Amino acid sequence: MTGQGWELVGAPNARDLGGLVGADGRRVRAGQLLRTPALGRLTDEDLPVLAKLGPACVLDLRAPAEIEVAPADRLAGEPRVVCLPVHDPEHPVFTYVSAVLLGHDLNAYAELARQGTTGAMAAIYRWFVTGESARVGFAEAVRLAAQPENLPLVYHCSAGKDRTGWLTVILLTALGVDEAAIRADYLRNNELTDSLRAVIIEAMRRRQPELDVDAVLPVLEVRAEYLDAGYDEVRRVHGSFDAYLRDGLGLTDETLSALRAQLLE
Repeated sequence: MTGQGWELVGAPNARDLGGLVGADGRRVRAGQLLRTPALGRLTDEDLPVLAKLGPACVLDLRAPAEIEVAPADRLAGEPRVVCLPVHDPEHPVFTYVSAVLLGHDLNAYAELARQGTTGAMAAIYRWFVTGESARVGFAEAVRLAAQPENLPLVYHCSAGKDRTGWLTVILLTALGVDEAAIRADYLRNNELTDSLRAVIIEAMRRRQPELDVDAVLPVLEVRAEYLDAGYDEVRRVHGSFDAYLRDGLGLTDETLSALRAQLLE
């Protein structure tokens, strides 16, 4: 997390989107949009750091079933907590990611491994664009971010890379950040979670010596092809990202203007 002046040991891929260049050369305001993984693994030392960041609102994109089986978010202060489930029970990748992160038995996911987890991940990103709970949740998230009383806003899913990643794409695109900068932020997840990924895989190997690492890695990483699948679906269904924001997510000019007014310097 070079350059932002803080880090969370229990959330290594947490980062501030401040400083990215948006519309009219104006930068995203620092300390206002904070993307993280679920906060249940924050250390005692992390809590004063989070308190200093002072989130007014914490947005959780997980489904209730995911929240129930994970460690409870550790929060500082008394932020408003909003749950906007972006989850499709028809896509086993959601429960698979949670199972991997929580150290559960993965035998139930053998069929997913045969289908190819890379393909399943790309399918999830296409679903982010068209799925009903995805469109509702992401749209409401943007509306929350456009309201000053919800800033600073911390938002997360489980691993903080896929649902959180696509919401970041939406927010930054709406703020006028160019695609190259958005892609670079998205792909940073892998370097930030490199050591964590190694620990998870080693722990899984101890429990399952026959573990197929190639079937697990795709859900622990972000990949350019996942992001491309989302962008391609936007173009296929809506023609442009602007049309996706307005027609797919139902965001009004008023909301998009308010978002820029609140979040661009």
